[in-house]
Amino acid sequence: MSHITGQDRQMLEALPRDKLLDLFFLHIRNLWRVDGLYFLGIEEKFGTEAAAEIDTNCWKIMGKIEARDLKVLLGIKQNDVSSLMYALRNTSWALDQRDKEVEVSQASGIFRVVKCRTQLTRTRKGLEVFPCKNVRFTYLKAFAEEFNPNIEVACRICPPGERSPNVWCEWEFKLKKST
Repeated sequence: MSHITGQDRQMLEALPRDKLLDLFFLHIRNLWRVDGLYFLGIEEKFGTEAAAEIDTNCWKIMGKIEARDLKVLLGIKQNDVSSLMYALRNTSWALDQRDKEVEVSQASGIFRVVKCRTQLTRTRKGLEVFPCKNVRFTYLKAFAEEFNPNIEVACRICPPGERSPNVWCEWEFKLKKST
């Protein structure tokens, strides 16, 4: 799965592990910076609704790609909720969330963002809180369906809905009930 050339691999292998991890997280942060800059540009030119629609479609595709690639890269063979939560924790979205909580039980998994850097940056810049529920739900639903079509995702908290002061969003993953 590696696309790194010999010279680049040697260069990266020469870095101390902590620097390599710092570089890895820098690139994740840059991915999210680009996502935000594109979104803000589309929002400025065409409005929030158009930007959200484009963002939703992009993240739906990204959810499928990430689930598929992570299963292969991490060698995940099981299709249970616990394995999905492990894969989810390894996504660029989850790794970019510094202030998060993850709960995993036999029956379900919870992913909670306590402080959302994207939303806090928007409010600091004088922008309104982005109603991100549809974008994030579409991404997580696509991720879960690609991972295992029998796992469903439910939004417990996310803008534009009501939220508590100490949680920006919360998502639950569980196996669908048999009928």
